[in-house]
Amino acid sequence: MKALSVRQPYAWLIVNGHKDIENRDWATNFRGRVLIHAGLTYPKRDHRADAEIYDARFGNYPERETMLGGIVGVATITGCVTASDSEWFFGPYGFTLIDAKPLPFVPCKGKLGFFNVDADVAEQLRQLHTAGEVK
Repeated sequence: MKALSVRQPYAWLIVNGHKDIENRDWATNFRGRVLIHAGLTYPKRDHRADAEIYDARFGNYPERETMLGGIVGVATITGCVTASDSEWFFGPYGFTLIDAKPLPFVPCKGKLGFFNVDADVAEQLRQLHTAGEVK
């Protein structure tokens, strides 16, 4: 399955259904389900500031250490736009997202652009699905 690496706090906002668009400098024709990978970069000072803002607005903002360097959820890309009324859009391109949901954290090395997860990560996700933890 394809994955897309997204920096925090945006990965958390996407998989929890708060952010409906992912901004990129490049367009895509890809449509469909994509795993959301949280990158490793998230300075502690930024996390503290984001935690105050997003916990007050949405609640349940996680600890920094639990949200870096792995698969955190899944969403469906429905399009790629150059304009949007979404509060999250700043372009130049935005991948429109629906049906986002968090998944149990699975450590995974990210890559630029869309990437296929390694076989061991795919197997862990299959096992979670089989155990009923992923629907």
